[in-house]
Amino acid sequence: MHAYRTHTCGELRRSDVGKTVRLSGWVHRRRDHGGLIFIDLRDHFGLTQCVIEPDSPAFAAVDTARSEWVVTVTGPVVARDAETVNAALPTGEVEVRIAEVAIQSRAGDLPLLVFGETEYPEETRLRYRFLDLRREELHNNIVLRSKIISSVRRRMTGAGFMEYQTPILTASSPEGARDFLVPSRLHPGKFYALPQAPQQFKQLIMVAGFDRYFQIAPCFRDEDARADRSPGEFYQLDLEMSFATQDDVFAAVEPVLHGLFEEFANGRSVSPLPFVRIPYAEAMLKYGSDKPDLRNPIEIADVSDLFADETVEFKAFKNVVAGGGVVRAIPAPGAAAQPRSFFDKLNDWARAEMKAPGLGYIVFESDDGEIVGKGPIAKFIPAPIQEQLRARAKLKPGDAVFFAADKADKAAKLAGAARTKIGEELHLKASPAYDFHFCWVVDFPMYEWNEDEKKIDFSHNPFSMPQFDHDAFMGLDPADRERILKINAYQYDIVCNGIELSSGAIRNHLPDVMLKAFEIAGYPGDEVERRFGGMLNAFRCGAPPHGGTAPGIDRMVMLLAGVENLREVTMFPMNQRAEDLMMGAPSDVSPKQLRELHIRLVPPEKG
Repeated sequence: MHAYRTHTCGELRRSDVGKTVRLSGWVHRRRDHGGLIFIDLRDHFGLTQCVIEPDSPAFAAVDTARSEWVVTVTGPVVARDAETVNAALPTGEVEVRIAEVAIQSRAGDLPLLVFGETEYPEETRLRYRFLDLRREELHNNIVLRSKIISSVRRRMTGAGFMEYQTPILTASSPEGARDFLVPSRLHPGKFYALPQAPQQFKQLIMVAGFDRYFQIAPCFRDEDARADRSPGEFYQLDLEMSFATQDDVFAAVEPVLHGLFEEFANGRSVSPLPFVRIPYAEAMLKYGSDKPDLRNPIEIADVSDLFADETVEFKAFKNVVAGGGVVRAIPAPGAAAQPRSFFDKLNDWARAEMKAPGLGYIVFESDDGEIVGKGPIAKFIPAPIQEQLRARAKLKPGDAVFFAADKADKAAKLAGAARTKIGEELHLKASPAYDFHFCWVVDFPMYEWNEDEKKIDFSHNPFSMPQFDHDAFMGLDPADRERILKINAYQYDIVCNGIELSSGAIRNHLPDVMLKAFEIAGYPGDEVERRFGGMLNAFRCGAPPHGGTAPGIDRMVMLLAGVENLREVTMFPMNQRAEDLMMGAPSDVSPKQLRELHIRLVPPEKG
């Protein structure tokens, strides 16, 4: 018989009755019942009830065992009485009568109990993560993560992609976040950077002729934590394709994601193929976000022109439009039946959370067959304009409508947040309703105006191909701001339930177009050559048209696990301050190590 186990703690069934078995695991729960001691023994695979009677030679040893001790038990498998069967456990029809026991290790007082549903502060959970990971829900999430990654690999290789690894130590690159820098011992004063993404390398793989690449890639970004973004590091399904159009990328990615989510949906529904495509400008108008949650049926409407009409007397909105702003209408289906407190609560939310003046609103009710608008601003809007407003926002009797008025970007932000808030408050669901609702957001602007620095910036990925005729693009005057800000790029995001899973693009593989694109954003040619010379030189040796994307593994697992925080699907996460409380990182290093790296510390001044 094996020294530790003949079976796992999740394996025994009624067909094993009569066998003598050996199990090893942790004491999950111990119960004393009239002289009998019951031990629920737990390992990675499950839980088995074990029992010992007072006259057993092993009773004294078992009696000493406490929670989370690691023990090995040997004994016969017996059937449980009908009234004691535990239908909630796969092993619930049997138990092991302990004949022998070996204590493998003892546990002292535990800072975190594994058995039970006790909630613990995040600091406790992260500091004692090895205990936290023994708890069933978190343990299952990590197992789910492993299964999802295995499925992704199978699906990608089945689609003709091959997995290649890219460097971890590389050069700093402007990916939109701060780099983690690694000092070089052999090159004093110089630094490597940990890759924010394998962006340049995966493009070079295409230039090298490998055609279809993927990798479960670690990425490193020195940025603040959020519920859907881990500080420090994360993983993504990084992929790239040669001789590929945007449609080709979508055709390759959609079956992988759709099949993956169907495989692990556990009865939940997934929106059908092909995924909906929404232009960026439409997404910002209709949903107030470039990552719309399509489970919410509300669609925002632009009603700026209606409030510019001379018959409208509501000056607050008229002045916004006259000053170059916009007015957005956010429908609230069925909200006319809500009490006044519902509307006051939303106004208070807009002021407190969104720092907005409030949300004007109108409630539409039927009065003797006539639809009448009521509310604080209804009297300032004549009936013909109200009728156009109802048609524009697709409103019917019993509905209400809220308004966001400001500059276009601020109005979109407020309207988008209000859409989410109203949908949650009214418990609205789209029809048809999908538990996982995917969409592509396409046609992102190539550039945006940086109001603080009064300059044109890249709005998304600087390595994207502009949707512009080659000769016309090369002839652009960098000072022609109006024309430049109208240029879209072959850039796209894949979104599920309002969560951006990845950004992607058809890449700019032409050196002259790349240099021009950076010139428009204020980067001199010599700086571009210095920072991206490796990729430019590769392109000058013949580069295929190529494109790709990189859905986030952590976010996909988070969605499928039904949790709202990435720490629930990450084995050893950091806290909000990017600290590993368990291992004590970041940590001080010795003066000797600093000397070897030619580094002198300059602590920040206190106060």
